[in-house]
Amino acid sequence: MTIPFVDLRTQYLALKSSIQARIDGVLEHGQYIMGPEVAELEERLARYTGAKHCVTVSSGTDALLISLMALNVGPGDEVITTPFTFAATAEVIVLLGGIPVFVDIDPLTCNIDPSKIEAAITTRTKAIMPVSLYGQPADMDEINAIAARHGSIPVIEDAAQSFGAVYKGNKSCNLSTIGCTSFFPSKPLGCYGDGGAIFTSDDELAQVFREIRVHGQSRRYWHTRVGLGGRMDTLQCAIVLAKLERFEWEVSQRIENGDRYNTLMDGLGVERVRLAAERTSMYAQYTVLVEQREQVQVLLKNAGIPTAVHYPVPLNEQPAYSKYGSALDTPISSAVSKRVMSLPMSADVGEAIDHVASQLSEVLSRLETDVASAVG
Repeated sequence: MTIPFVDLRTQYLALKSSIQARIDGVLEHGQYIMGPEVAELEERLARYTGAKHCVTVSSGTDALLISLMALNVGPGDEVITTPFTFAATAEVIVLLGGIPVFVDIDPLTCNIDPSKIEAAITTRTKAIMPVSLYGQPADMDEINAIAARHGSIPVIEDAAQSFGAVYKGNKSCNLSTIGCTSFFPSKPLGCYGDGGAIFTSDDELAQVFREIRVHGQSRRYWHTRVGLGGRMDTLQCAIVLAKLERFEWEVSQRIENGDRYNTLMDGLGVERVRLAAERTSMYAQYTVLVEQREQVQVLLKNAGIPTAVHYPVPLNEQPAYSKYGSALDTPISSAVSKRVMSLPMSADVGEAIDHVASQLSEVLSRLETDVASAVG
């Protein structure tokens, strides 16, 4: 039995006719850039999150980049974030000449630890960028409160993995000044290429986002600011619109599947990323913490179960970002990165969860026996 790590095929088959109809609609009208599906998707996503504005863009990375550009982040400006994330989070800061200030994580949720943020704030702090890791929002109320105490520092939620999650009754992407998400195919709401979106309830920021994504134009050939080619193409918007038909069901299934995994992992005594109170997770990844990770991965692969590591090396230990810190600055991130392992997860993983848990139990027991024999 081989289980897909992310089951996109089953999702496609369930939505095949709707996806094809949406694609055909774009092919018929031929407006491949900024066609009517773009505005339709923006309106529906804004309504879903409760944010006043949604601006679709070419990727989750560009969503972060455009947000920082709109806040005028430039050389020497500091942006507080976590090192335990994908490179894009820090990459966009550095591309603008900014300085990523890495703050360590909560060992239970693996999200940025709010209790460590205040000490990292300086007169050069231009923004705070928490990551909703593995699909679970960080403690956004506490982060927003810290930002407010220090002169209303803008907070950008990197919600690339958490679209659909809820924090204290509010949707991810509408929890702070700005929310950014990704529609990369494997995300909870994905397209069939690259795409992303920015959310805000600030009218002025929304207008700046719209101008930046079309080369800084406020109207055709009138450039009010420096921008980039950051539009999400019409075909990708059409695909996301088709996927919205099934999205609420997928949200509930991801939560149900995550709960099932949690019950099984707790029964097996396997350490896992914890879900904090008053939050749901989209379980973009289902992540456990194990010793002898490489051996565990090999044995699971041999049993037909793929795994992945998100993320094996914190950013401040990477060659490109090491000048901004080290493992000594963020010891929890460093320790956790050596043990995290993600298991197959999607809305359609279903009964395969029990098989994954059973195989993981066998693998861990086998390794434990091998260690005991070696010691004996």
